[in-house]
Amino acid sequence: MRHGRRIAFDYGQVRIGVAASDVSGLIASPIATLQAEAPDLLRQIKSLIAEYEPIYIVIGEPKHLSGASNPSLLAAHAFGDSLKTITDLPIHYVDERMSTISASKVLRGAGLNAKESKGKIDAMAAVAILESALARERIAGTLDE
Repeated sequence: MRHGRRIAFDYGQVRIGVAASDVSGLIASPIATLQAEAPDLLRQIKSLIAEYEPIYIVIGEPKHLSGASNPSLLAAHAFGDSLKTITDLPIHYVDERMSTISASKVLRGAGLNAKESKGKIDAMAAVAILESALARERIAGTLDE
């Protein structure tokens, strides 16, 4: 695996969860939950990219369980297109169908109820997305399809 941090986004129309890996690409951690409608959203993301200096970006693809496309998937790709205006980093998409469910289970396991989890769920979903990308990178040596 290449040396360097990776950063992942769980895009939602209200909130965007953000996670980053360590430089070895072994551990993913939640780093932020951003408000999707914030007027300075791209500036906030650019600041996170400058701070974490990732080697690539991962965005979750919210497909239907059947794998079919939907409006959320199109919105996630539009979000990816907007990131291309602020960075030249490679952007990869990873299936996120079970990321929120996985994040909910982790937070419940940590003893947090639904209300307490609300502000953390998106960043934890980004962790699940990044962990999926890191596993794929370890197995295949790359995220390229």
